[in-house]
Amino acid sequence: MAAPKKGRSASAQSRPGRSLAFILIAIAALTGGMFLSGHPTPRLGIDLAGGTSITLTAKNEPGQPNAINQTNMNTAVDIMNRRVNGLGVSEAEVQTQGSDNIIVNIPKGTNSKEARDQVGTTAKLYFRPVLATEVSGSAASASPSPSASSSSSSKATDKATQKATSSSSASPTSSATSQGRAVTDALKADSTPSASSSASSSASPSASSSASPSANASASAAATKLQAQYTALNCADKAQRAKAGEGSKATDPTVACGKNSSGQWQKYVLGPAEVSGTDIKSASAVFDTQSAAGWKVTMEFTSGGSKKFADITGKLAKNQSPQNQFAIVLDGDVVSDPFVQQALTGGSAEISGSFDQTEAQSLANMLKYGALPLTFKESSVTTVTAALGGEQLHAGLIAGAIGLGLVVIYLVVYYRGLSIIAIPSLLVSGALTYVIMALLGPTIGFALNLPAVCGAIVAIGITADSFIVFFERIRDEIREGRSLRPAVERAWPRARRTILVSDFVSFLAAAVLFIVTVGKVQGFAFTLGLTTVLDVVVVFLFTKPLMTLLARRKFYASGSKWSGLDPKALGAKPPLRRTRRPSAPVDPKEA
Repeated sequence: MAAPKKGRSASAQSRPGRSLAFILIAIAALTGGMFLSGHPTPRLGIDLAGGTSITLTAKNEPGQPNAINQTNMNTAVDIMNRRVNGLGVSEAEVQTQGSDNIIVNIPKGTNSKEARDQVGTTAKLYFRPVLATEVSGSAASASPSPSASSSSSSKATDKATQKATSSSSASPTSSATSQGRAVTDALKADSTPSASSSASSSASPSASSSASPSANASASAAATKLQAQYTALNCADKAQRAKAGEGSKATDPTVACGKNSSGQWQKYVLGPAEVSGTDIKSASAVFDTQSAAGWKVTMEFTSGGSKKFADITGKLAKNQSPQNQFAIVLDGDVVSDPFVQQALTGGSAEISGSFDQTEAQSLANMLKYGALPLTFKESSVTTVTAALGGEQLHAGLIAGAIGLGLVVIYLVVYYRGLSIIAIPSLLVSGALTYVIMALLGPTIGFALNLPAVCGAIVAIGITADSFIVFFERIRDEIREGRSLRPAVERAWPRARRTILVSDFVSFLAAAVLFIVTVGKVQGFAFTLGLTTVLDVVVVFLFTKPLMTLLARRKFYASGSKWSGLDPKALGAKPPLRRTRRPSAPVDPKEA
């Protein structure tokens, strides 16, 4: 056997088993990963699994004619995602549609009315003083200890630079007692009453001294209730986090949950709100290039907000940790709890710490949303029952089975023995598509909706088309008089170019469709693009190597009439051969 030409690999010809083994091992590994992930089936979208789809349309607030922009819309999407997740819905989808719409898809099993109330209202952002805090579930009370740092400029330092300390020697009983005392003492020593209460006490100093016993008893009962809530609160429990501080007013102390820099859930007792989100004029994430301190968040306050913020930071700066901290509370969750070094009187502030870019931008977006000049109107609500979704899924699967069956019948009737190569290739492609879709659900949140099912059905034809191109190239080579094994190797380079060009055009169309569309149509485009890529993988690593192996079998190599490669049936002709023309006789006279 002649050696292959220099620069051309012989692996595809001499070792096709390696390619087959590789793709089969890959399928086995992906399948194992699918079962280990606990998601053996693809995640279904709203139209198949059932649920509620809410369309919200943004409206400008009076005096803010240009508030509807991409930045504000993306910020609103982030906040709505947090709200829906707070309901315990891990598979909800929140995304923009067009320039002024937000689509919220919530799967079945969720209280649709509660979800509608959550996503349709404006976010509530407050700055509250921290009265007490500890890592949720720790053995004893733990308060963050601020690092020693100084700065010539007014700033608040984020908890990323703080450390939580705890005592492991305290018993659970003494822990609960110390928690209760900490809350009670903090409420008694709270030197940062709300603005309204401060004004009231200044106007009539005798009012507090002449407070009735019933008022004192009421305050004591409220403190006892708050103490009990704080002691019982376990922020590591998702259900308790969602209900922490439920029903509390902005003017009342409350309990709340948030994550510290170590990723642990921390619980708080917070004083009345001193500054609201509407007091913030702007917030942004910036990189500190002068002091090389990394990313930080800067805030600008309104004129009224500047005075409020100066008052509260002036009071907090006089206290010890943790009562020199204020909590930034968004929809009841503590998103940051920086401590204050000095009164911030300039109408601006910055929060610095061990932020990366994503964390700084996320906090800035949350601060901006507190003053976001947008409201949302509920344009439409579509509810799909699980029964209707099941019917749609059943119809889609039937359509796919019919399409696959027709393709298989065509391959068997027209290509006969070659269908033994095409049908396993279709099965391998289907197995890869299914497993990858199942893995993409928990990984990137991919949901299989009805248009995505349509994309998978269309992909059956695209995959079969690649086989047909290869088989027809082989047949062309046999028609020219070549035997099967050389015909397979000569046909492959030509078929490969055609398959790659065809799949590139399909993938390009899918990519463009995915970029320029929104919502469910993206599911069709994503599935079409995914299956197009898998078609290339299957043809190169399975179909071609399998064809190479079977070409060595007598059934195919001999050109059996049932192989689909019968030279007579294909109209093959003997190859043309050049023959030497006989020389003309020489005339003796001319000689």
